[in-house]
Amino acid sequence: MAFDLRFTKGQGTGNDFVLFSDPEGESELTPTQIAAVCDRRFGVGADGVIRAVRSANLDDGAAALAENPQAVWFMDYWNADGTVSEMCGNGIRVFTSYLLDQGLADLARDASIAIGTRAGVRTVRRTATGFEADLGPWRLAGGEPLVRGKSLPVARPGLGIDVGNPHIVVALADDEELDGLDLAYQPVVEPEPEAGANIEFVVPAEPLVEDGVGRIRMRVHERGSGETLSCGTGAVASALAVRYWAGEAAPDRWRVQVPGGVLGVRMFQAADGEHVSLSGPAELVFDGVLSLA
Repeated sequence: MAFDLRFTKGQGTGNDFVLFSDPEGESELTPTQIAAVCDRRFGVGADGVIRAVRSANLDDGAAALAENPQAVWFMDYWNADGTVSEMCGNGIRVFTSYLLDQGLADLARDASIAIGTRAGVRTVRRTATGFEADLGPWRLAGGEPLVRGKSLPVARPGLGIDVGNPHIVVALADDEELDGLDLAYQPVVEPEPEAGANIEFVVPAEPLVEDGVGRIRMRVHERGSGETLSCGTGAVASALAVRYWAGEAAPDRWRVQVPGGVLGVRMFQAADGEHVSLSGPAELVFDGVLSLA
């Protein structure tokens, strides 16, 4: 039986999403339906689907409410291929904008809202130019996996970083190597991560630090979505990796240029260790109705 999906298309630095509201948790899409919605030729076209569900009405939301009772809304995020994902840094900003647009939440300037995700509760603050999301503590995932990318002459070592979802960051020599990558093909990682990973390729700017802010360029192949114009958690992982490689004198503020724009990354101390935040724009593009089988 067909049904109509009322949705909003949104994007953050070119990382685009189809969002829909299902407060009671009654309209979960199947992986096949999600892949059809995200198809750029036969569907709406997106890097992922985000469902707005009240945390109380979703099994995964129970953990969020236990962590923070103010996490009323849960960001139910799915990759373009219909696989589930723990977290999305650009997505959570667009999700917050969607909640405000739909009248599901209120958020004053410089105020914060708690959002439930599969990576835990994350807080998002409204800023003058968009939103800043506190993505919580991060950790080195360990090891130096070898990454083979199409058009790279030799495999490169990567650094595993976990920011709620898994990443492997690879440093390249210059802009020419970065621009020459063919990320239509999934990079090969040895050893292969059990749950997969987002793969980021980064090049430091020259100079690396300007006015106290670190600067890098990044391209990404996202697990379950392929190459995207931007990956928020990938920008965070890349800044963390370059700071780690640069040493103790490296700054805690970073400007990350992705094909879809520029994102800000900030590292800061909190009660449970060092946190990392992501800031950038979030735009709602259009509303629509799609008939799904």
